[in-house]
Amino acid sequence: MKRWLIPALLLALLLAAGLSLLAGKVWIPPAAFVVGDERWPIIAQLRLPRTLLALLVGGGLGLAGAAMQAYLRNPLADPGLFGVSAGAALGAVLAILLGFSATPGVLSGWALAGAAGAMALLALIAGQSASIIVFTLAGVVVSSLAGALTALVISLAPTPFATGQIITWLMGALTDRSWNDVAVAAPLIALGAGLIAAAARGLDALTLGEAAARSLGIDPLRLQWLVVLGVGCIVGAVVAAAGVIGFVGLMVPHMVRPLTSRRPSAVLLPSALAGALLLCVADAAVRAAPTVTELRLGIAMSLIGAPFFLALLLRLRRRLA
Repeated sequence: MKRWLIPALLLALLLAAGLSLLAGKVWIPPAAFVVGDERWPIIAQLRLPRTLLALLVGGGLGLAGAAMQAYLRNPLADPGLFGVSAGAALGAVLAILLGFSATPGVLSGWALAGAAGAMALLALIAGQSASIIVFTLAGVVVSSLAGALTALVISLAPTPFATGQIITWLMGALTDRSWNDVAVAAPLIALGAGLIAAAARGLDALTLGEAAARSLGIDPLRLQWLVVLGVGCIVGAVVAAAGVIGFVGLMVPHMVRPLTSRRPSAVLLPSALAGALLLCVADAAVRAAPTVTELRLGIAMSLIGAPFFLALLLRLRRRLA
């Protein structure tokens, strides 16, 4: 790993976080960062929790993406592949349909319940198999089922307002988030990060192949569940707090991997820091953009991620040609 990589990312994070606190339709000068200033409540109650949540969500998605790509040994893997993201989205959509979204914390609870349900279904389908192929296919099944059920719930929405609320939430954003959202997301993302860190040695061994990893004392089933539970905690917390935000976990590992030794364990921390940096900058940009209404963060990330994904596919095709 380049020695300057982690310090550079930390410095960039500090600068980006400071910019995020200033940025918006109305920019706040640094002089307002004083308790007692009339603009201080805007910083303390609106922009600071939103900035912290952007760092948590981006860092979690970057870390989950690096873990997924290492475990599946597939550079196109994404944290949503296990179906946990789709399950969390289904839970939140059900909460909106049933009219629970107005109660603080309930929407997040339903989203986390949906994520837990998706992981339980994943375990039921995959059984005790430690095969990566079986687990990947099980994840595709869970994701497809949750997506179909979400579409069904949207079609059953009783009013256009409820439909609009569901679709708006599914676009993903950090608008109007509070310290309650930070309190929900932070512990789960920290737990998920700890589980993935515990899987780092196994992910390194897995690069040699499943048989070689077993010979080095790695339990494939334990490694599988460390990754799944770690990614599940992170993705469930992210969807509960911010809705569906894609492509971060896909893009970030590719950005930092050339600057590391390419060992999975060496990519994890830079991916988390780079993911936090990317989402913090993107959130500040959508707030400051001269649009009538704020562009949804999920849409902005898709506009960035889709061309990146296409370029990645073209590069892989040239390499295989």
